[in-house]
Amino acid sequence: MTQQETFTHLYKHYAPGIRKLCLGYTGSSAQADDLLQETFMAVWNNLHKFRGEANYSTWVYRIAVNTCLLYLRKEKTTPQKTDLDLLHNFAAEETDCESEVLLLYKCISRLPEAERLIISMVLEDLPYEDIAAIAGISENNLRVKIHRIKKQLTEMFNSYARV
Repeated sequence: MTQQETFTHLYKHYAPGIRKLCLGYTGSSAQADDLLQETFMAVWNNLHKFRGEANYSTWVYRIAVNTCLLYLRKEKTTPQKTDLDLLHNFAAEETDCESEVLLLYKCISRLPEAERLIISMVLEDLPYEDIAAIAGISENNLRVKIHRIKKQLTEMFNSYARV
């Protein structure tokens, strides 16, 4: 497969998940799109360096995480946090599935950086082995973290949905 074909395959396969990951970090669609583009520019520029020691998914997601972290450090910003009253109104006014997904991503954007990374990859159905490698933790530690993150998100989501 040529470099162009490999890149096209990677983009088609991973871009939607990477965009969601970036959205979880930034809380902004526009910033997520910019970070998605930067991520795949880095993938293109470094594709010739891929040694096959990891899966493509691990490699691409690690580039995306590094791109997001670099952006946050460079901009010296935290992810956009939506005002709680706005979230309460949002949850009260909207009842369809799409609004619930948006509310979930708003809740995710309120999580600490490492937790956003982990839950975003879980939502993309990446294998736990890959997530652990990207996050730099053991699989057992990952499972404990995922359990705690899900519990925290459930509580946060339910508190907004009740209003």
